Order: sequence, then C-alpha cells, then structure tokens
Amino acid sequence: MQPASPAQPATPGAGADVKTFVTAVLLTFGVGLLMMDGWALLDSGFGAFLGLVGGGFGVFWWRHIHGKVFPRELSTKSVVILAVINIALALLLFLVAG
Repeated sequence: MQPASPAQPATPGAGADVKTFVTAVLLTFGVGLLMMDGWALLDSGFGAFLGLVGGGFGVFWWRHIHGKVFPRELSTKSVVILAVINIALALLLFLVAG
C-alpha cells in the first residue's frame, strides 16, 4: 500500500481563461458602444466623450465589485450580466441610429 499524497489545491482551468478573455472583450466593446450611443443621442463628439466617461466609471465600478478589472476567477453570472448589458446598449444604438 502506498502512502496517500497530500491533496493539491484546485487551480482554475481553461474555463477561467475563457471567461477572463470574454470579459475583456465585453468591457472593451461596451465602452465603445457607450461612446457610439452618446454620439447618436447627442449628435456630437461631446456625446462620445460622455460615453467614454461613463465607460470609465463602468470599468471602475466593475473593478470595485470584483477586486480587479480582469479577475482570474469570475462567476459565469457576472459574464452573462455583462453580455446582457452589451446587448441592451447595441439595441439602443440600433434604435437611435435607425
């Protein structure tokens, strides 16, 4: 009989990397959507600037909630909520610009 080896701590796998990558894409895309929404709503570069400021506050809020902008371990719920917010921003842009 062999002696039992000590338990190794669980390490995040490829799923964590995928969620981090998707989060990076969605945050970047979301800030761009906010800028385009601001431009479309105010019909000026000032609207895009306000969208950029809003996106900066959004990223700051995300970091405050999760501890990092791109945390290693992120819940699927957070990524899904971020995706829904991006879809809502894209729909707003589609409705305003159309």
